[in-house]
Amino acid sequence: MKRSLCVIATFFALCFAQAAELSMKVKCRYLNLPVSHEVERYRLTFKAKGVDDLSVVARLSANPEYWVFKDISAYEGKTLTITFDGPEDALMQVYQADTIRDVASIYRERNRPQFHFSTRRGWINDPNGCIWHNGQYHLYYQHNPFEREWGNMTWGHATSPDLLHWTEQPPVLFPDTLGTMFSGSAVFDKDNTSGFGTKKNPPLVYAYTADRSEKEVQCIAYSLDGGMTLHKYEGNPVIDSHDRWQSRDTRDPRVFWYEPGGHWVLVLNERNGHSIYTSDNLKDWTYRSHVNGFWECPDLFPLPVDGNTKDVRWVMYGASNTYMIGRFDGKVFTPESGKHRFSSGAIYAAQTFNNVPDGRRIQIGWANIDHRGMPFRGQMLLPTELTLRSTKDGVRLVSKPIAEVASLLSPLCSSKDALSSQEANVALNKALPQRGSGEGANCLHLRATLNLTYATSAGLKFDGQTLVDYDLNRNTLNGQFYSPQDPTSLSLTMDIYIDRTSIEVFIDDGLYSYSMERRRAIGAAQNTIPKGFEFWGSDINVTDIRLDAVESCW
Repeated sequence: MKRSLCVIATFFALCFAQAAELSMKVKCRYLNLPVSHEVERYRLTFKAKGVDDLSVVARLSANPEYWVFKDISAYEGKTLTITFDGPEDALMQVYQADTIRDVASIYRERNRPQFHFSTRRGWINDPNGCIWHNGQYHLYYQHNPFEREWGNMTWGHATSPDLLHWTEQPPVLFPDTLGTMFSGSAVFDKDNTSGFGTKKNPPLVYAYTADRSEKEVQCIAYSLDGGMTLHKYEGNPVIDSHDRWQSRDTRDPRVFWYEPGGHWVLVLNERNGHSIYTSDNLKDWTYRSHVNGFWECPDLFPLPVDGNTKDVRWVMYGASNTYMIGRFDGKVFTPESGKHRFSSGAIYAAQTFNNVPDGRRIQIGWANIDHRGMPFRGQMLLPTELTLRSTKDGVRLVSKPIAEVASLLSPLCSSKDALSSQEANVALNKALPQRGSGEGANCLHLRATLNLTYATSAGLKFDGQTLVDYDLNRNTLNGQFYSPQDPTSLSLTMDIYIDRTSIEVFIDDGLYSYSMERRRAIGAAQNTIPKGFEFWGSDINVTDIRLDAVESCW
């Protein structure tokens, strides 16, 4: 009975305990916050006069594993009050400064991707609002700034002149009374159809999902300063389709301008597929049609077949990179082929960029990669150019790294000769930069053609990890069905990009691609000697070898 009374007393003490509070006049740019995954999440609230309140959950700890930060420049000169429902001694560790805690180590950490985008701190997932505007590519993304696990969904933001060298900007959309900020897209409203801007200063307009437990609704925001600051539309939500579908799964609006019809199109994942809505002003939307068979993160765009602008098809795909090819009249998508798949592995929720000046259809995808021991999780994969190509199986989507990636490559060795597997291994590993025991930090690119002159199966490993495993008899590539364009071919061409924690493989100039975690970089024993490249297979040869070092984007 005594134990029961103690439990009851503890329960009421927790229920009625006053939250810890910290107030400060903001003089610096950042708040540094201590985080540990050994403690539970508690409510953390930021309040200041004249600035919207923000309430999130966080694992603040007096014994932190790492530190995260919040940009508080919007609070400059104001009194910021922070309340925390967890231990007071954890809140008292929070402090303001003009620099991020441990800033000297950022982008130099052992398991930091070197040519893939990752956030300085916290969790990232789906790319959002991908757009080119005024000389800059804008990448927004699902972000938890307060720890390296999913939660507090916010829109993070980064900009780049070339899709490779990224500058992380302050987050732009935070949770509000409608919910947390889920995925969406961005358009340049050059004619100011929305009325958010002027003819001289037309806005960027953003469609996004607000998520809460009972349902998801679609909202609009806009920017008048080139995408750096977003303002939420006072008339939100603009689409609430919960009653239509009797489902809370209505999310990830993808918006674009349909020139032949002179109207905006919004593609929305709803319950079991993608719905299409239209609008004249980006605020008032009319439901038009639905295509079954997809889940999350829709995209819909036109591409010429083999570069022929007189033969244009439309591609619709979902988060898993399965797609259909068909026709689109501005209101209805009619599939003619599919479902197909052009990329697999770690990639998810990929989105293409709007408004790219040279007309390329450029895609970037998220990979849920673990960077063991790091204060961040997740990364974006290499930006790729999508095209439609005629193949023996019909028209198919092809994905290749954008041309700009070549600027990061520095040659290490090359050979046109037909080398045995042993000769190829010796040549490649001799050219590798010196690596210490257990070191997995080398960033590399390898292009080569594998010729199965006798073997029915062959492949390639790097530091003991299988990158390519091709079974000619079963026509499988790393367990997935794959058939070369020449069905009697004995050859397979591979382009492989090895970063510190991830690997991307493009087969036969992008007809199929896949991505994976680089296991050795995050899990190898320190006394393990790196094995380097290892081609294997009975009586194979390797031709057209090129090995490059890949320079850091940081």
